[in-house]
Order: sequence, then structure tokens, then C-alpha cells
Amino acid sequence: MEKIPMTAGGLKQLEIELRQLKDVERNAVIRAISEAREHGDLSENAEYHAARERQSFIEGRIKELEAIISHAEVIDPTKLSGDIVRFGATIILADEDTDEESTYQIVGQHESSIEKGKLSVGSPLARGLIGKSLGERVEVKTPGGSKSYEIVKVDYI
Repeated sequence: MEKIPMTAGGLKQLEIELRQLKDVERNAVIRAISEAREHGDLSENAEYHAARERQSFIEGRIKELEAIISHAEVIDPTKLSGDIVRFGATIILADEDTDEESTYQIVGQHESSIEKGKLSVGSPLARGLIGKSLGERVEVKTPGGSKSYEIVKVDYI
């Protein structure tokens, strides 16, 4: 498996989730399974089956997080500079139709959150922006149609 780019903050969030699953969630589901077993016939015990499903989800997510973390390549945007958009850049875009400005940071796919302004490096917008420079016009084909933006600011913070 190849390296997975991410910021230090993104890696930390994944590590926190992994610790929560291992230290808290796993123990809670084991207790729930044990309690459900005490209720008798397991074939018709909905609590038991729900707890087993939850256990399966938790164990799967633990394996997934361990794989992601083991292949993480942390990129520190503060060590980068310039006016060209790259991974880790925080950019301000102006929508050419509405003049509305949006701020995004280009991050790894496992840490993206459009609500928080974290744009996945694999998203159509990020792919259209990578390699472009401050002041350039970018046309991006998105699932909602074609959009044009101007890069107003490129920062590495």
C-alpha cells in the first residue's frame, strides 16, 4: 500500500479515534455482550445480536485506522511556502459568478470535512487547484456542474 498524505492534525484525530475505540468502545461492547448472554437464549436475543454487530463494526474500524495510520505520510504545511497550490495549502477562492469568497485547506482524504474548510486532496476542486498559482483562474468540473474560481490567496500555515 502506498503512503497516505495527511497533516499532523489529521493524524492526531485518527489516533484519538483509534484510542477511543480500543480503550472505551471495545470494553463497553464486551460488557454489553456479556450482559446480553445472561438473558438466556441467544438465538432470539436482539440485544446480543446488536452488541455483536457493534463489536464487528468496532473491530473493523480499528483495523482500518491501524492500516491508515501505518501508511500515513505527515506533511507539515508550515515548512512549505510560495504562491503555488500544493497539499497543505490554505487558499482563498473567489467564485467568479457570485464574487463569494471561500477558504479551504487541502488535506488528506481521511481528514477532510467541507464544513470545517478541509478539502480532500482527491476532490475535483482540489485536483483542479493543485499546481495553480495565486491570481490564476480555475475552472472545475464538479458533480453540480462547471464552476470558475480565482485564487485570491495561497498560504501555508
